Amino acid sequence: MCELLGMNCATPTDINFSFKGFSQRAGVTSDHADGFGIAFFEQKGCRLFIDCQSAVHSPLADFIRNYPIKSRNVIAHIRKATQGKIELENNHPFMRELWGRHWIFAHNGDLKDYWPQLCGQFMPVGTTDSERAYCYILQELRYRFGKDEPSLQQIFDFLAEVSPKIAEYGTFNFILSNGQALFSYATTNLHWIVREWPFQQAHLVDVDIEIDFSQVTKPEDRVAVVATAPLTDNEVWHKYQPGELIWFQDGRVQQTAHTTIQRLVNAG
Repeated sequence: MCELLGMNCATPTDINFSFKGFSQRAGVTSDHADGFGIAFFEQKGCRLFIDCQSAVHSPLADFIRNYPIKSRNVIAHIRKATQGKIELENNHPFMRELWGRHWIFAHNGDLKDYWPQLCGQFMPVGTTDSERAYCYILQELRYRFGKDEPSLQQIFDFLAEVSPKIAEYGTFNFILSNGQALFSYATTNLHWIVREWPFQQAHLVDVDIEIDFSQVTKPEDRVAVVATAPLTDNEVWHKYQPGELIWFQDGRVQQTAHTTIQRLVNAG
């Protein structure tokens, strides 16, 4: 399956350190080599970069590793294809517009026989189960709230309702953002950490790089990082519980919800 990386910050921050380790999983320390993508929000604008090449070998990924784009919400994805060919349109993150905002989504997992009924406003460009799930989420958000943009609390409550329904079809780990906050949901592997003052040193798992964050940060900085597997080996990462939804805002956990996925209950 694929791997996810997300970042939510109190102040604009670059993701270079985390991405250097994360991208090694695209062919060096793991085999997620079927494409990569990353999206950076800047207010309501969004920079989206995707490539069919591995994040280890792509010149575009090399640019990202070395160019400090600062953002308060970032979503990245490295792909190991399970559904859909290795083609540009099948690379995450996916982007759509809703209520005058860019929405970014990336998924790790495999949804078996998942063919939701889509009305036509949000339709997949590619052939992945991930994009079908994304289009369905946006469609149902639009049905629920019409032309009036919902609050972040309403979005969170909606995701807590719809996510376990989709997860009945298989592994459904995702990160979603509209540039205001970052929402993430897990059925299997997803971890998070919050870095804040006083910052400490961090050492990457996938490549021998260490940074002392206390030397490059200020007291008002705070960063929440979400990843499929912990990126560092000298920090305490928190593992999501199956069916857990977390809303991050301003670099901290704003709210959590524990949902019930019936197929997991039955399997247990």
